[in-house]
Amino acid sequence: MPSSAGGQRAADTTASDHDDAYDHIDEEKCRSFQSAAELVGRKWTAGILLAGLRGARRFVEYRAHVAGISDRLLAQRLRELEEQRLVVRTVTPTTPVLVTYRPSERARGLMRAIHPLVAWSLEDQAHG
Repeated sequence: MPSSAGGQRAADTTASDHDDAYDHIDEEKCRSFQSAAELVGRKWTAGILLAGLRGARRFVEYRAHVAGISDRLLAQRLRELEEQRLVVRTVTPTTPVLVTYRPSERARGLMRAIHPLVAWSLEDQAHG
């Protein structure tokens, strides 16, 4: 099989590559999947959700679990995840005010769904 300029083999696009398991995915479902993939693929998102599933609740706990993230970016991502209904923000009116973040059931479902991707990435990294 001919190689591409990058040294990788060109993809074989014969009819035998067709997988019937994906025939039910129409354009709307594809757009929905694309949106989910982009959400998960945003830098820091998976780490923030994983930190929450590991017990982080306060901002400083998330920052400690997600190495390298700035305060500004963590605050931005937590707001985005709250808007996406993946994080539940709770404000307790104490002195000082206590703000906590926890993963929603939707986030737990998302993390269960991407668990096979995590396993694949670890296996791929070990072989690559």
